[in-house]
Amino acid sequence: MTIKVGDRIPSVTIGKATPEGPRPVETAEFFAGKTVALFAVPGAFTPTCSARHLPGFKDALEDFKGKGVDVIACVSVNDAFVMGAWAQSQDIGADDIVMLADGNGDFTRALGLTLDGKGFGMGERSQRYSLLAKDGVVAELNIEAGGEFKVSSAEHLLAQL
Repeated sequence: MTIKVGDRIPSVTIGKATPEGPRPVETAEFFAGKTVALFAVPGAFTPTCSARHLPGFKDALEDFKGKGVDVIACVSVNDAFVMGAWAQSQDIGADDIVMLADGNGDFTRALGLTLDGKGFGMGERSQRYSLLAKDGVVAELNIEAGGEFKVSSAEHLLAQL
């Protein structure tokens, strides 16, 4: 079952890329008590994700903060080392966008937002989406149709704030 507006973010342990290396993160704790703009990509270093999705949120950091967003986070079914390397290649600072690694896909499955990428040699991945969570409850959810990049963009989520 796919998560929807009004649902609580499920509690799952995932990884976080930090300058000191991977750190475990409990999603229930991560989302508690703050407003989080989360966007998910099918894979780090993939064309649309690297050229448009991540840069869009990086460029809009101050706009999100000005609208009351405490944290911007990016999640992908990749390991924390890959997410850290991707952040570094995109010049994303540790205080800019939190890079979350859902290496086993547990968080993505708990949200009901998996993507079958086996036809592309990618295995099970995350659908492309964005969401806004307030104190762990989904306030906005934007799931892309296959192969599209419209409603999960930083611009679209900003317009909903």
